[in-house]
Amino acid sequence: MVRLDLERISAAVPQIAPVFRGTPQYECEQLGALLGCRITLKVESLNPVRCFKGRGTETVLARLVSEDGPRSVICASAGNLGQALAYSGRRRGVPCTVVASATVNPLKLRRMHELGATVHLVNGDIEVARRTARNLADRDGLFLVEDSENLETCEGAGTIGLELVEAPDAFDAVLLALGGGAMATGVGHVFKSLAPSTAVVGVQPEGAPAMTLSWRAGHVVETEVIDTIADGVAGRHPIAEVLDDLLALADDVVLVGEDSIRAGMRLLYEHAGLVVEPSAALGVAAVLENRPRYEGAHVATVVCGGNVTPADFRRWVID
Repeated sequence: MVRLDLERISAAVPQIAPVFRGTPQYECEQLGALLGCRITLKVESLNPVRCFKGRGTETVLARLVSEDGPRSVICASAGNLGQALAYSGRRRGVPCTVVASATVNPLKLRRMHELGATVHLVNGDIEVARRTARNLADRDGLFLVEDSENLETCEGAGTIGLELVEAPDAFDAVLLALGGGAMATGVGHVFKSLAPSTAVVGVQPEGAPAMTLSWRAGHVVETEVIDTIADGVAGRHPIAEVLDDLLALADDVVLVGEDSIRAGMRLLYEHAGLVVEPSAALGVAAVLENRPRYEGAHVATVVCGGNVTPADFRRWVID
């Protein structure tokens, strides 16, 4: 039994600011010809926070304000969720605090400040930030937005699936970046409900495999270190309730290497004109690493974010 409900995902649509909805989705013929398959890109980076997370934070805060009125919120973030929560909070007069690692992407850090967030930096990775955010929420009476554990973040992300399933041609597979699991479970639930013949495939970096290892084992598996450029999906401690959803909704979960992630970023730049962060290239990386599986198939992938510094993009893609 999954936590998600199609009616609640549909009900989230009008709660989300129009700037996050109706994002471009199109078959990229040049990229498909190179990969040996038809590939449809769902571009979620053309909005004020340059990632899909605004769909979830809009859903969270719309429901929070309607039930409790304006109330200060807090989250832990590698940067994208923090930007999105700050944006949604600013729209509604809700103060926002973000806890992030001191090594956070400087572009994301600057944007969180610009959007009005109070940013608390900690020494350690995202898991240290999550523990700190939870402690601060308990101490100061803040509403904690825990990505993926908070069901509204999954429901907001699920609205991406509602748009994708309207494509004129059915998909053989939908390839979804997998971190905490909000997008993979939200979009996955929509496809299992409305287009069950489409395979739902989660994709993680080999350097941050905790959710993949957990899915394969059927129970939570924690890892000790993170070693990937895809900071947006890098975690070590999967949330049990989210894993339960993923076990019911994903047909497969795969790991891809760093070279393939960089190659995916390069191909999206060269053939679709998109500057993307590493997490957004995971779907293309999955095809690169298993071309026979997708040969001749029609696949969709969500280009989930474009928050990458120019220096990093040059280093990973151009140089």
